[in-house]
Amino acid sequence: MAAIIAIPSAAPAQTTLPDTIPIFPLEDVMLFPEMSVPLHVYEPRYKAMIADALKGNRVIGMVLLRPGYEKDYERSPSVFQVGCAGVINEVEQLPNGEYNITLGALTKYRITREEASRPYRLAHVTAIADDTSDADRAALHARRQRLEALITESGGRTGIRAAPDGISDERLVNGISQLAHIDELDREHLLETSSPLARADALIAILEKMIVERN
Repeated sequence: MAAIIAIPSAAPAQTTLPDTIPIFPLEDVMLFPEMSVPLHVYEPRYKAMIADALKGNRVIGMVLLRPGYEKDYERSPSVFQVGCAGVINEVEQLPNGEYNITLGALTKYRITREEASRPYRLAHVTAIADDTSDADRAALHARRQRLEALITESGGRTGIRAAPDGISDERLVNGISQLAHIDELDREHLLETSSPLARADALIAILEKMIVERN
């Protein structure tokens, strides 16, 4: 089923990235700057992570598991070093102790090292800027127009039914990057790009290839 890009309705309360954050490694769910993601949390170690985060700054780092993670999943499987941290904006605790949360993006980050002082994984991180320079704004807007054309041309094959009006060029690029039906490794590559303009260029190439292959 095709999706409409969901945009966070409010900025998270936390505005700076702590030096150490809990990380939530998943195989196919990612968070991009300026976006949000709904999550259902049911594993005991990650229920503990949510409970602790709610007592503190509410920050959690989303990160993608590397291929081959299955053999070490119950311990500490390898993850990519670049992820996106978010703040818990909405939370519902279910009667069985599981959680439904919405995580609103705070910033990209890079893992510098991990520690094992909790049942869940803690990482020492540094923030990564993800900004558009004034010199890049015209080029980014041109890429936006190309992305909108690709979404229309795809007829829903990208997983995006419509590119919404009234949002920034950055949010459009990040929204498509997060929600389009693309390979997880391609999605990680998009997150790791140095700027929204570089992400837009990489995204256009991915979608153009997808449309050709699915015709």
